[in-house]
Amino acid sequence: MSFGQLTHRESLSDTIFCLAACEGKLYHLSIGKAISKSTLSKANKNRDWKIYQDFAYLLIAEAKLPYTGASDLEIALEQNVFAIDATTIDLCMNIFPRATFRTTKSAIKLHTQLDLKNAIPQFIAITPASVHEVNLLDLIPFETESFYIMDRRYINFSRLYKIQLAQAYFVIRAKDNLQFKRIYSHPVEKPTSVKCDQTIHLKNYYAFRDYPDKLRRIKFYDEEQGRYCVFLTNNFQLKAALLHEKYKKRKDWLTGSR
Repeated sequence: MSFGQLTHRESLSDTIFCLAACEGKLYHLSIGKAISKSTLSKANKNRDWKIYQDFAYLLIAEAKLPYTGASDLEIALEQNVFAIDATTIDLCMNIFPRATFRTTKSAIKLHTQLDLKNAIPQFIAITPASVHEVNLLDLIPFETESFYIMDRRYINFSRLYKIQLAQAYFVIRAKDNLQFKRIYSHPVEKPTSVKCDQTIHLKNYYAFRDYPDKLRRIKFYDEEQGRYCVFLTNNFQLKAALLHEKYKKRKDWLTGSR
């Protein structure tokens, strides 16, 4: 399977045909001789998929070593900074009938936690396309003092409170219908894109039950988009402009416009 992945084979049959064409060289790969498709299919079906996951995370750890102590962020931060996002990958229904999504097409969803200091994934998960992004917050191990930057699709206050309990930080876009009670307004530097910096409590009963602690609400004006953006965070130490810059850096990495 590693041979098929590294040589960009498109199927088990393609992998077998390629191995058969190089039968005289297979001993270099410790394979010995070409195998049948049915043998490879049974072995692939019975082998625990976690062996590939563990190997992938081992390679990720190796790839991150050269970047230790180096940062591509314009903001100097000692803490790790991660962006969490997901994308839906369309598939051909005739070839992938089990990847059900809609009546006319198949799809899967790729969830990624990206290290913004080196653009190397820290966590990857593939799920059915119907799985909502917020569910992946249950699988991510949050690191103390690290920052996790997300868009509004990940708004779930019980899950965000787990980040707070892990002594980590989040920066997330707020929804337009957020109900809150202002406790204190912090002074903002002018002229900047920061319009307000507030300490708040959630007003909705269920939201406050899930997140009973204080939050920081920051409102910016995005000159590029010509609109206002509101962010929530549990970090009260960094300047509001720095938190906004980190969110913009997340967007640049994910859209490839860095």
